[in-house]
Amino acid sequence: MSELNVDVYLPDDEYENPAMITDFYEFSMANCLFLDGKKDEIMVYNMFFRENPDKLGYSISCGQEKLAKFLLNYHFTERDLQWLRYKGMSEEFVNYLRDYKWKGDMYALKEGTVCYPHVPMVRIECDMVGAILIETYLLQTMNFNSLIATKATKISGLSRHHERNVMEFGARRAQGMSASIDGSYASILGGCMGTSNCLAEMKYGDEVRAMGTIAHSFVEFYPTELDAFRAYANVYPDNVSLLLDTYNIYESGLPNLIKLDDELIAKYPNDPNKRVKSARIDSGDLARGYKKLRKAFDQAGKHYIKLVASNALDEHKISDLEQYQDAHFDFYGVGENLITSATDPVFGGVYKLCAVKQADGSYLPKMKCSDSVSKAIIPGKLMAWRVFDEDGKGQCDIIAMDGEEFENGKPIEIINLDPDEFDPAKTITPYRLEKILIPYIVNGELVYNLPSIKEKKAYIKEQLEHRVWESELRRSCPHRHFVDMTPAVHQTRHRLYKKLNGGNL
Repeated sequence: MSELNVDVYLPDDEYENPAMITDFYEFSMANCLFLDGKKDEIMVYNMFFRENPDKLGYSISCGQEKLAKFLLNYHFTERDLQWLRYKGMSEEFVNYLRDYKWKGDMYALKEGTVCYPHVPMVRIECDMVGAILIETYLLQTMNFNSLIATKATKISGLSRHHERNVMEFGARRAQGMSASIDGSYASILGGCMGTSNCLAEMKYGDEVRAMGTIAHSFVEFYPTELDAFRAYANVYPDNVSLLLDTYNIYESGLPNLIKLDDELIAKYPNDPNKRVKSARIDSGDLARGYKKLRKAFDQAGKHYIKLVASNALDEHKISDLEQYQDAHFDFYGVGENLITSATDPVFGGVYKLCAVKQADGSYLPKMKCSDSVSKAIIPGKLMAWRVFDEDGKGQCDIIAMDGEEFENGKPIEIINLDPDEFDPAKTITPYRLEKILIPYIVNGELVYNLPSIKEKKAYIKEQLEHRVWESELRRSCPHRHFVDMTPAVHQTRHRLYKKLNGGNL
């Protein structure tokens, strides 16, 4: 009997390499294409989505910087190669990956760009291996960050031009450590003022500022609630922010807080900074609590004490408090409904092969047809343009072939992507238009000056305030942003669908 040699792989639960956040079929396909002599084929993939979360009128594109840094540091270790060999990948393919570096092109929307269904968010052009194996990480990064940033613009009030002081409190309800950190980052871009997550500030700096005060357990630990309040104030006299609902908001929390503030005034009569800064309530009828506490503090001459609300809040509950119950808290702590985007927890971005580069430099369009017109992709190497009206607001997006050029004030033939449009073909004369897919990485090198978090946050705010039609920001029945194709794109899609599926779009 011949000896059986097995290359055993021993797992390591502390091992991490982002390049291995890959669905197994991606390796299976890449290995097959490699052995079939296709390793140098250049593929073009588009990442896009088909529907805004919560049926909103817009989304926020987020995650581009993290994706770019991933691609710039893309590599495989000996442990990765050992596992791939153990899983049946060919020795030739495994050896090829040993020195592999990502040398492709990444075009994308600027991080924070308001975006719409079917318009490419990211375009990847790369050799076969670098195009196929990054799919899962790309989608994970872009989908989650875009989902949370979009949700945050609703909760923070950016979408209503009514900004609120919102603190992201979701780390303990997030679906894992990476979700809590990425969620903190995306929440800040979407208008939040801070996060409860300490590691997020350590990673991103004080633009993602960690903040918070005490929990009920702190109060419970001391013999009395007042003892707990005094202990906290002794250590943090410049930042006294306390929780009132451990026992009874009105019979215990409120009088103890007023008493503590009076003690601080007596102890530090010439230092107005050493006062109670805020009081938080986390249970009960929040609207009633706001009104009673605000009245009590004002009657006691303590107008400076701010009120904070938490307890399973989201944009709908906060709006109800403010619009229908006249309860305008100074700050809101929002946890699980933000960090998980609980009302619509999936951003449905997809990553599809659209073209293969030919030896003569041209691009052969590729298409998944489907028997559903809505899922038939737009083939070809594409570029996205945005048309602005005379007020500077986005009028429509145009999906064009890369290389098509347009000018301000010159007529453009377009075809509406909506299959229900009665008369989809028309001619428009744009007041102003611009390419919105920009180069981040070219030939494996970073070519884009990555903006700061502060700049990205301001960019989102500026768009929602000045570059988006008001009708797109409605919570219910928002205007559907027009997304159009050029005749070249439409004809390519129509021709391929007819050829591949045997029908017509």
